[in-house]
Amino acid sequence: MQKFYKVFLVVLIIIVAINVYAIDWQSDVLSEDNLKFIFSIAAGVLGLILLFVMNTWSKIGVKK
Repeated sequence: MQKFYKVFLVVLIIIVAINVYAIDWQSDVLSEDNLKFIFSIAAGVLGLILLFVMNTWSKIGVKK
């Protein structure tokens, strides 16, 4: 994995971890207060998936 992808991997994991920590688990998960954190977690997970797809695509084009 290139350094470029590793930096974004760390950033996205930190974003997801902070938002999981910020959720109020005592109230409903889909309450209005928690909804912004849920959307942020979903965006972080989507970013992680795209990161691994882009990393895989970059490996396909490289000849050994």
